[in-house]
Amino acid sequence: MGPVTGRHGGSADAGYPSVEIDTVVIGAGQAGLSSAYFLRHFGLTDFVVLDANATPGGAWRHRSPTLSMAEVHGIFDLPAFPFDSADRRGTDSAADAVSAYFAAYEQRLSFPVVRPVTVRSVQRDGDRLVVRGSEKATEWSARAVINATGTWTRPHWPYYPGASDFQGRQLHYSDYRGPQEFAGRRVVVVGGGNSAVHALSDLAGVAAQTIWVTRRPPVFRDGEFTADTGRAVVAEVDARVRAGLPPQSVVSVTGLGYTSVVRTALAKGALHRLPMFARITANGVEWADGTTTEADVILWCTGFRAALDHLAPLKLREPGGGIRMDGTRVLAEPRLHLVGYGPSASTVGANRAGREAARQIRDLLRTPDPVAAR
Repeated sequence: MGPVTGRHGGSADAGYPSVEIDTVVIGAGQAGLSSAYFLRHFGLTDFVVLDANATPGGAWRHRSPTLSMAEVHGIFDLPAFPFDSADRRGTDSAADAVSAYFAAYEQRLSFPVVRPVTVRSVQRDGDRLVVRGSEKATEWSARAVINATGTWTRPHWPYYPGASDFQGRQLHYSDYRGPQEFAGRRVVVVGGGNSAVHALSDLAGVAAQTIWVTRRPPVFRDGEFTADTGRAVVAEVDARVRAGLPPQSVVSVTGLGYTSVVRTALAKGALHRLPMFARITANGVEWADGTTTEADVILWCTGFRAALDHLAPLKLREPGGGIRMDGTRVLAEPRLHLVGYGPSASTVGANRAGREAARQIRDLLRTPDPVAAR
């Protein structure tokens, strides 16, 4: 870990030593690390990166060990440090390979990462934003904040009648660690994205039965995911964010490409989709027409929501439920940038957004700091 610069001062909460600093980056995943790189690239060195994890890797360190690099939809290089091509398509666990890549990046660039720090609140304090963690430790009084907390810590569990009566096991894909614990079990897999397809491919031939249900018929996309396709997806998501609406899931825009995971699942006969059930029973699920099926497990591959609860004191939400932004900058709080949110919620998008956030913060910090001038 590199040295944390900054000016020590008082604290709004007794018992919390406070550090005055130019910029705080919250999160050390792809978005946070790329943001840190570009802050330094633009000559901004008075920053700290706060990470809730005990070790490097971001959300990747929590992924299922059965997800191999060959099955990953896509990993984009961190700035100025290519991911080894031999690892990119290998059979090693993606959780291990990407975490090791992030660790090497942090070490090579000597970023000032402090972990584990779980940020619980960001609040206004005059001309600064005060970042506080759950641990009774340091707080940071910053002139700007880049929030790069991603989505992994906020799995989405949709409500269906009868869920509390189910006598089997329910889990979200965020807790899925491979098929072996479901051997001989009847598993309902809910969701139309890549996570559901990965689980179905894993479970085929191991579980006694898998049933795939989605709210909408899945759309399989032919052809490569080109740069033009990516720009179209980003534009559609960006339009929603600018309108103050919550961003859509990527798969709702792109559809399912014929990745190696999809092809494997198709070859195993695991992608026979049924419409969404209407309710959950004690022993399974029931559709609107009264059809039922018994199940031992319901696996919710229903996506994630942006992990932004710690920003609640700033009151950023629009009536439509989203946060209105211009690029990465939050319109209701121009000192705050969201990277890895909305149109930048992808590995390639996070890098571009990190550069844009750092550039705008450079321009912001050129203005006199009334706190430092005292």
